[in-house]
Amino acid sequence: MLDYISRRLWQMIPTMLGVVFFIFVLFHWVGGDPAYILAGKISSPEQIAHIRAQLGIDRPYYVQLWIFIKQIVTLDFGNSWSTGEPVADVILGRLGPSLTVLLPLTFLETFCAIVLALLIAYVRGSLTDGLVMTACTVGMSISILVYIILFQYWFAYQWGLFPVQGWGEHWLDNLTHYATLPILTLLVVSMAPNVRLFRSFILDEIQQDYVRTARAKGLRETRIMLVHVLRNAAIPVITYVMSNLPALLMGAFLVERFFSIPGIGREVILAVERSDFPVIKAITVYVAMATMLFNLLADLLYRVVDPRVQLR
Repeated sequence: MLDYISRRLWQMIPTMLGVVFFIFVLFHWVGGDPAYILAGKISSPEQIAHIRAQLGIDRPYYVQLWIFIKQIVTLDFGNSWSTGEPVADVILGRLGPSLTVLLPLTFLETFCAIVLALLIAYVRGSLTDGLVMTACTVGMSISILVYIILFQYWFAYQWGLFPVQGWGEHWLDNLTHYATLPILTLLVVSMAPNVRLFRSFILDEIQQDYVRTARAKGLRETRIMLVHVLRNAAIPVITYVMSNLPALLMGAFLVERFFSIPGIGREVILAVERSDFPVIKAITVYVAMATMLFNLLADLLYRVVDPRVQLR
């Protein structure tokens, strides 16, 4: 196990170098000259040259690339161009609110989707199965903006159950007060695609020979579904959940923006609007690292769920 983890960590290095080079090229050759952005519309060539010298972008490209690599190794991306705060403090300060929403959401949406998918697969081919699949298709066709507006209108304005916006200092107060409506909104949005996907995973396993053998031995259908089918269907579920976590962290920017949650997604939007390249580059690098680490975690969870899986 430790040898496998060590090899995977070493394999991440060339992958990360490729990501770093791509980010460097993208921001330096496509993103434009940040000195003109920071200097504003009314600026002199001397001011632009001074800003370029301060940022270090007047140096050769290989020197700038080496500086960028050292920033990643030391996790020090300098200061934000818009606020002057250290980029590390900006990201750490925004990570807590995002995790307050996304960790409970990930658990709830995975658990609820698996339970509902098992129930629907149990009555596969029935009228209930058809109605639920039709409802899921309709739910997937509706934009997340519609859910946000409707949930804010009914749960906040009409019924007064939750606040529309705001964020406090204590995580428990945020979780039970401010984050409840965003979590509920994202949970409803994610249920339709997750139930359809997890149902397909379960149905694929139901058609396998080991299920027919278990039925021939006289095992109850509930035991077959919960013990045999669920264990094997859990592997693609783990793959989906782990690969979706980094995207979920970035993709929650709409909810964070509409509910005024000071999270990573909202910070990405603000950084793009302000052309705050240090923050954007840091978040891009961190998301790439998180993606590779979550893939490694998924491989380890395969072994936990199914001891037959060999890590080589």
